Amino acid sequence: MSIFAKAFDRLKGALKKTARILNTDVRTLFVPGRQINEAFLLEVEENLLAADVGVKNAERIVAEMRERWRLGKIKNADQCLGIIREEMLKGWTADRSLHFAPTGPTVILVAGVNGAGKTTSIAKLAWYFKNELKKKVMVCAGDTFRAGAVHQLTIWAERLGVEIVKHKQNADPGAVAYDACEAAKTREMDVLIVDTAGRLPTQENLIRELVKIRDVVAKRIEGAPHESLLVLDATTGQNAINQAKVFGNAINVTGIILAKLDGTAKGGVIMGIRDQLGVPVKFIGLGETPEDIAKFEPEEYVRALLGEK
Repeated sequence: MSIFAKAFDRLKGALKKTARILNTDVRTLFVPGRQINEAFLLEVEENLLAADVGVKNAERIVAEMRERWRLGKIKNADQCLGIIREEMLKGWTADRSLHFAPTGPTVILVAGVNGAGKTTSIAKLAWYFKNELKKKVMVCAGDTFRAGAVHQLTIWAERLGVEIVKHKQNADPGAVAYDACEAAKTREMDVLIVDTAGRLPTQENLIRELVKIRDVVAKRIEGAPHESLLVLDATTGQNAINQAKVFGNAINVTGIILAKLDGTAKGGVIMGIRDQLGVPVKFIGLGETPEDIAKFEPEEYVRALLGEK
């Protein structure tokens, strides 16, 4: 089985809970021969909202169904799955590619609130860059204020066989970032992944700490940060979008890592992120091990969301 086939199988598994909602009692909702009526359309909209695709998307999809039904283009419920697929595949225009430095190390800032899966996502990124892209990877333990954060990242670095730059807990995150940049240049690293403070007591404190790290790496490495990725917890659904807006005030978020996609029935939140933030989802977390990460591809996502092969 190819790596792409394996990734799709993992994606299908991760989205199983969401697909179950969209296809709840398929035999009665999308059964061949069932006539379309307003009650049916309302049931479809409720399923879409339960999957957290967002009000805008749910209304748009159902409106398209209603329009085709009224024009006589469709009559039976089973014809609506094709419309859902068509509408879900629209609007994925944002650039999802990764931006690498033309020379020297590529610096990737990773942000996210505590509990969102930030440390695990950094480990997954490190695994991806090292094993899939064959890059020399270093991680920077810049989340110095959360108890255990440096220790956790150290364990991951040792398991993955990547280098780490760290200071003691409660050290200045800017100082850690400075040392990491210098070490990445000296040791000729391809990728430097920088962890950042995840606590959110006030927006002002968060912004100040993130901006400090951003400014330090910008001064030490040309063009840095080349990517600023925000880890969001898929299990929080639409609430994750509010977090993204807070972080967007601190750093220019270039992409989203949607973690814990396997633990939620709200996998449709990716569509809400697209519509409300205009920031592309670049990676999705599909499980608990480092290799449970995949680049986000809309076509595969929609197929998995609808439970298709």
